[in-house]
Amino acid sequence: MKYNEAEKFAREQKLSGKKIVFTNGCFDIIHVGHVTYLEKARSFGDLLILGLNSDLSVKRLKGENRPVNNENARKAVIEALRFVDKVFIFDEDTPYELIKAIKPNFLIKGGDYEVEKIVGADIVNQNGGKVLTIPFVEGYSTSNILKQV
Repeated sequence: MKYNEAEKFAREQKLSGKKIVFTNGCFDIIHVGHVTYLEKARSFGDLLILGLNSDLSVKRLKGENRPVNNENARKAVIEALRFVDKVFIFDEDTPYELIKAIKPNFLIKGGDYEVEKIVGADIVNQNGGKVLTIPFVEGYSTSNILKQV
């Protein structure tokens, strides 16, 4: 399995009684909206695992000029946030296989998603977890920040 390390980490955390929260994204240029979102996501459980889109995945989703920051730089910045416990990079367009490996107790996405359309919701629901959305902080988006440059 591609995500053996993620599966092992999640299994160990669950065996110690911890509730796992999972979210994902590109997190190309970190801003206050990201920080607020991640801190709120973490509040739903004991630890937050973040699935980070690889450089190739970001390029496919956002276009040739993205990401601005490479995956290792983005991972380092996110790991430095006190409320993010683990970051796993995924190459696919969606984190479905990573979610399948982790089987989080909570799957969190931004408020622009409909809960029933969130990738991996089926896995989380089948395992007795919850799928939730968190409203975005108004006025903050990486795309809008890049338009101002």
